[in-house]
This record gives sequence, C-alpha cells and structure tokens, in this order.
Amino acid sequence: MSATTVEILAVIFVATFVRSAFGFGEALVAVPLLALYLPIKVAAPLAVLISITIAAVVVVQDWRKIHFRSTGWLFASTLLGIPLGLLLLTSTHQRAVRVVLAVVILAFSLYSLIGRRPPELKRDSPPWLFVCGFCAGVLGGAYGMNGPPLVIYGAMRRWSAQHFRATLQGYFLPASLVGMASFWVGGLWTRTVNHYYLLCLPVLLPAIWLGRVVNHRLHGDGFLRYVYLGLMAIAVLLLFQPVRG
Repeated sequence: MSATTVEILAVIFVATFVRSAFGFGEALVAVPLLALYLPIKVAAPLAVLISITIAAVVVVQDWRKIHFRSTGWLFASTLLGIPLGLLLLTSTHQRAVRVVLAVVILAFSLYSLIGRRPPELKRDSPPWLFVCGFCAGVLGGAYGMNGPPLVIYGAMRRWSAQHFRATLQGYFLPASLVGMASFWVGGLWTRTVNHYYLLCLPVLLPAIWLGRVVNHRLHGDGFLRYVYLGLMAIAVLLLFQPVRG
C-alpha cells in the first residue's frame, strides 16, 4: 500500500468520524484534503459516495431518532434552493454573496457561544423549515456545503446530540443521492471514483462506530458548543475558499 493511499484512508477515517459524531462537518475535512492527493473531479464524487454510505448506516442504526417531518420539509425546500445556488456559480457577485453568508453564520455562532442562546422553537416551524432548507439548497448548489442552515435549525429546536445526528443523516441521504445522480449525468462517476470508494470501505465502519460512541456521550450545552465551533470553522472556510471559475 502506497503512502498516498494511506493518507487518503486517513482523511476518509477522520472525515467519517467527524460526520458520525456530530452529524455534519465532514466537508471541512474530506474535499480540501482529498484534493491534495486526487483530482477534484475524483475527490468530489468520492466524498458524496462516502456521505451516502455514512447516512445510510446511521439511518439504519438510529431511524427511530429521526424527526421525519423536519427532514421532509428541509429536503423539499432544499430542492427549490439548489437552482439559485447553481446560478451563483457563474454570477459575478459570487464572492460577495459568500462573504455575506459566512458573516451571518459566524455572527450566529459567536452570538450563541458568548452571548445569549439562540431563540428556541418548541415545535417545527414551517417558515423556519423553508428558510433553512432553501438556504441549505443555495449553499449546497453553490459551494457544496448544505450543513450550516440545517445545523442552525437543529440548534433552535434544541435537538439532542442523538436526534441531531440521526435527523441530519435522514436529510443527507436523499440530498447526497441527488448530488451523486448529477455527477453520473455529468460523467464524473467513473471507475476511478469506484476504485477509491471500494478502497475506503474498510475504514468507514470503524469510523462510523467510533463516531456513534462519541455522539452518545455528548449532551446538552456541551454538544451545542461543538456545533457552534463547527459552524465557525465552516464560515472561515467560506471566507477564504477560492472562487471557482
């Protein structure tokens, strides 16, 4: 096994662990680091295949903890936001929009960490579900980062760490399937992607299991602190990520 292969497996293990433990955030690890060893046209679809696998395993494990109504509304409104996100890819205002989104995410996270807690939603709110799902679609279509608006909604609903993890995977499973279908239509789901995916399978299950163990030990405000720190990291990545031409 070459040194490059070992490094790719290490990246996949860490990214999978992060996703399994917190329900989101693997995009911070997987795509930027995989792109150091693989062409982006291989790294991106590989990351989505990994995402589908993680989500499927977690859904099978913990489907009883999924808020299905929330997941359905978030996913439906995401589909409406994706076209706008795709338009941003060719927009001359892409950088400005991304900075605004990053600042909003950063402000929410800092406010929640050092200020007052964010507003609490006692039950599902259709307006908030639509706004967060739509923004997730825009972010996903433009920058490949659906997570932040979903995390914000989950934080306002005060989901437990276990419900947080399971519900986000209930969303990411169909969302990632749609993303993989687009890679297939675009001719980017290749034998090379399949080769690296099969190579990574042996590290996925241990990483998912370890993440689940950690997730079940997280509770209350301690878990939410990690969530807000993850959002801050995503906001910083949005600010400094090069604009795609």
